[in-house]
Amino acid sequence: MTVSDSLRAIPLFASLREGDVSRLASAARERTYPKNSVIVFEDDPGDALYVVISGQVKVVLTAEDGREVILSVRDRGDFFGEMALIDDEPRSAHVIAIEDSRLLVMRREDFQRCLAEIPSIAIGMLRALVSRLRQADDKIGGLVLLDVPGRVASLILDLADDNDGVNVTKRVTHHMIAQMIGSSRETVSRTMRGLVEQGLIEASRKEIIIQDRHALELAAGRVVTGGFRYTGSNDRRRSNRF
Repeated sequence: MTVSDSLRAIPLFASLREGDVSRLASAARERTYPKNSVIVFEDDPGDALYVVISGQVKVVLTAEDGREVILSVRDRGDFFGEMALIDDEPRSAHVIAIEDSRLLVMRREDFQRCLAEIPSIAIGMLRALVSRLRQADDKIGGLVLLDVPGRVASLILDLADDNDGVNVTKRVTHHMIAQMIGSSRETVSRTMRGLVEQGLIEASRKEIIIQDRHALELAAGRVVTGGFRYTGSNDRRRSNRF
């Protein structure tokens, strides 16, 4: 597969004209990163945009004691590194390959030139950034308002919605889930067993399948009844009206 072919398979660039794709392809370079390698270090200068062609990477913050918090997982078709290119600030997090990954890399100057010459890229990127901001708002709200089962349910719904709304295709371990929701692996494992026993999901080493979406949305605080949002936490109803 050529660089142009790889770009056409990425949602951000899928609607571009042939000439625009060729222009992007001439500015991008393909790189491979083995599993567990660090692609981007926090606080490094932001000098490139990365697009995932294959594989999977995680965006993480690392505490002084070595603990990791996973902010997001990016796989085929996703991009990262754009924030530092837009605001000229250092990288805000580490990015680490979860598995062997192939990426397209576009240097700052080339990326900014393409944004100026191809406005549709800027519009597509703005839409993606707004979507990520909404997801961040939801995640912050979940950390405050939901108990661990609610946070796990919310994450499963988000991961499924990245695909077809039913199947979680991103490969996430219980340890990764714990790092994403601010809990322990043991608590996540107990919660997952409970969701399986209740018939809300099916889970194996390779996939998670939602069996009862309504019940999972209820646990995740996404069911609105009578102007109130059910939170799934010990404080069962949130008083904010819509």
